[in-house]
Amino acid sequence: MSLLAVGISHRTAPVALLEQVAMSPDDKVKALHELVGSDHVSEALVLATCNRVEVFAEVDRFHGGVAEVSRVLARQAGASVEELSPYVTVHYEDQAVAHLFTVAAGLDSMVVGETQVLGQLRAAYALAQEEGAVGRALHPVAQHALRVGKRVHSETGIDRAGANLVTVSLDHAEQRVGPLDGRSALVVGAGSMGALAATTLSRRGALVTVASRSPESAARLAAAVDGGTAELADLQQAIADADVVVTCTGATGLVVGTDVVAGAMAARAGRPLAVVDLALPRDVDPGVAALPGVHLVDLALLQGERSAAGATSPVAADDVSAAHALIEAETALLRAEQQAAAVAPTVSALRSQAAEVVDAELLRLSTRLPDLDARARSEIARTVRRVVDKLLHEPTVRVKELAGTPGGVDYADALRALFGLGIDTDVPADGGRLAEAVSVDPDDLRPGGAA
Repeated sequence: MSLLAVGISHRTAPVALLEQVAMSPDDKVKALHELVGSDHVSEALVLATCNRVEVFAEVDRFHGGVAEVSRVLARQAGASVEELSPYVTVHYEDQAVAHLFTVAAGLDSMVVGETQVLGQLRAAYALAQEEGAVGRALHPVAQHALRVGKRVHSETGIDRAGANLVTVSLDHAEQRVGPLDGRSALVVGAGSMGALAATTLSRRGALVTVASRSPESAARLAAAVDGGTAELADLQQAIADADVVVTCTGATGLVVGTDVVAGAMAARAGRPLAVVDLALPRDVDPGVAALPGVHLVDLALLQGERSAAGATSPVAADDVSAAHALIEAETALLRAEQQAAAVAPTVSALRSQAAEVVDAELLRLSTRLPDLDARARSEIARTVRRVVDKLLHEPTVRVKELAGTPGGVDYADALRALFGLGIDTDVPADGGRLAEAVSVDPDDLRPGGAA
């Protein structure tokens, strides 16, 4: 069995396609069950954020796993696998682990160094646990990824700039409407992103109003930032009163239409309006951008800026390098731990077999020398067991040490063959290497290589 990562992100796909493949909570549950119910996927975790949808899965075949995960993503996008494939990235084994660690650290985000994805990964892992989609293979990988994400943020300066989608978007808004201190801001949506938006706006001195499908959630968030609430039914008036509107709901359709914003602008006496849409699928009709006096900031705009030639990251290059070095070390550490765990059943079986041989021989001795006194019998037993332990010590210690080296699992295979240990350690004969994928073009297996 091996770890496979298949997904679509802002790095490879336009926002329009990310919208198509975006998953609601119910979609995630359906995808998890569909994946683990397929032939080649035994465990799965679905990470769906505003700029990526990726599946991390434990699979028994590379090609079969890629095909099954791709089918789930294509179904969600309403496209064929062939139509989706140019935008899909595939990572396998160590590459998949390193990619997951990179995502958890915020290094693969649209805004490098942001911390929201770590919480989103934690939620994705929790959901997979609730649905019984993760087991002994993905549990340690996911837990390790969460620890790595925390380490990167605490031990490097990657989040020193404090940038995230909200701060970058509000910087855009301030360029159009001026400093937010004392300005009126409307947040539509009271989830985690809405909470971040409301908190950030409040810290910049804005007077925040919250609107949500859940009046209770809106009231809690508004209270946290000393703000007010508005009803979605009164959205046009709330927009008319605001200088900045931030939308981040989980709706599957448009929440803010062009007609609503046009009506609001008619009552604003020419005051400019900044509309920030951080939802996927989008909350705001793109036609809003054409209205006089309205400046729309959405994921498509941010994606275009990130990919533009010469675009720079707010994170220092040295901090990024330090984060990548930490991830490389943690990937190697996890691999060594997994390989050591893979040989543990062999070591345990060898020691159990030796103990059985000793017990059988001591029993045989007792039948041959029934008059042997208890003290002598005890001393003989200790001596025999001590000899066996010494004989087994070096090979068992060495096989554990060698497990972390290339081909190390082969030494466990040798022990099983030499001592006739008929056990199944669930480790493929090639130690989990990609030997079976001989028909795959090596270029397709590069980090981030398209499927």
